[in-house]
Amino acid sequence: MSQTLSPFEILARYERLSLTHASDTPEKLEAPGLWRGIGYRVGSRLFVSGIDEISELLAVPLLTPVPGTQAWLLGVANVRGNLVPVVDLSRFLFGERTLHTERSRLLVVRQGAGSVALLVDEVFGQRTVDTEARRAAEQEDDPRLSRFVEERVGEPRLAVFSMGRLVRAPDFRQAAA
Repeated sequence: MSQTLSPFEILARYERLSLTHASDTPEKLEAPGLWRGIGYRVGSRLFVSGIDEISELLAVPLLTPVPGTQAWLLGVANVRGNLVPVVDLSRFLFGERTLHTERSRLLVVRQGAGSVALLVDEVFGQRTVDTEARRAAEQEDDPRLSRFVEERVGEPRLAVFSMGRLVRAPDFRQAAA
């Protein structure tokens, strides 16, 4: 004769079963030899930045222009009650304006005590790069990018872009015209 379980006992049993299957999850997330990043496009160039360097992805909100600033500083946006400067990354890097489309996104990056949002043409989502791909990496040959990009990895070639180097660059920090 089968024993009837109370709803609480059924839930407790499901919890025990789920915990036994989830025990190796942190090991999978922190797999040695794997590097995780967010892939995105700026103009015709493909980039990837460390997943730990980008705090969030946003659709482009309304922007308030700031007079007397560089052309690449598009303005400020209200992001959950915080004013965040918005930079057109293509215009900063290449001098070419990003056309706003439904695929355009903002990458929010920490900068000092605040944040800055970078307008990009498109976000591809998470990319994983293994040790083998890092060994087969090519050096960046575009002088406009070499101070932010050490290598290009994977297929298609993604330039590994350092957000930390970008936000510390003197010309990036000087947005006044």
